[in-house]
Amino acid sequence: MPAPSRPKKEAPRAWQRMISGRRLDLLEPSPFDVEIEDIAHGLARVARWNGQTMGDHAFSVAEHSVVVLDILDHLYPGTDAKWRLAALLHDSPEYVIGDMISPFKAALGVNYRDFEDRLEAAIHLRFGLPPKTPQVIKRKIKRCDVICAYFEATQIAGFSHAESVKFFGRPPQDLEIAIKPLPVKQAQILFLDRFETVLSQLETR
Repeated sequence: MPAPSRPKKEAPRAWQRMISGRRLDLLEPSPFDVEIEDIAHGLARVARWNGQTMGDHAFSVAEHSVVVLDILDHLYPGTDAKWRLAALLHDSPEYVIGDMISPFKAALGVNYRDFEDRLEAAIHLRFGLPPKTPQVIKRKIKRCDVICAYFEATQIAGFSHAESVKFFGRPPQDLEIAIKPLPVKQAQILFLDRFETVLSQLETR
């Protein structure tokens, strides 16, 4: 008598339901399932430095993204609105995957990077940006990101000036940034307001 067949296991769930009600496929993310409200909601609740910062509130990725855009505007005035939007969205995949520290990203390897790139491409396409940011723009945004990390490290993450210079380099002498972690809802509103401002400039061109 043949052995009874075992019921087939269902494939693991590979989607996440967003606060908007959208269901985002994590393996094949679609631009049609990306909403800026979900991104702002998520990034305002993701803490930089794994939350190991001083103060009553975490410094969110939403607020970090706005500061990076401010630094870009300072260092590269006149940057095209679409690349300013790319700067604001440079960490947007973290609304799904969280803010993993760089050493952990390196340990996870290329598969993690591929996933992050697919999600970023879907976000970019949703808001009218090229799926991949040109390298020259990417380098500028990365420079601003590292400068922001220097100020975060020295002001709220417990790094000495010497440690911060070692890991992030010296910031431009004419640039001074005050890192003031906001409550979640304020960070969310700040990010959404800046998004709407930049998007309106992009749409009027």
